[in-house]
Amino acid sequence: MGRTTITVRLDSEKREALDAIAEVADRDRSYVLNEAIDAYLDTHRWQVEHIRKGLSQARAGQFASEKEVKKALARWRR
Repeated sequence: MGRTTITVRLDSEKREALDAIAEVADRDRSYVLNEAIDAYLDTHRWQVEHIRKGLSQARAGQFASEKEVKKALARWRR
């Protein structure tokens, strides 16, 4: 995998926070930023995949029954 350089503008508080994390982890700022970007991309890829799956199921008429919805809501309310 090739590497490329990009420029990002951050406010000073974010840069200081990144530098503090890097120092504690004994890593450089680029490492911390790459880890953060990887986590962000993983999360959003997961969300997009599940949204697409849900849309596909909806188009196929595959919906949860009223009973299933009530059961799920009851679990979340606990």
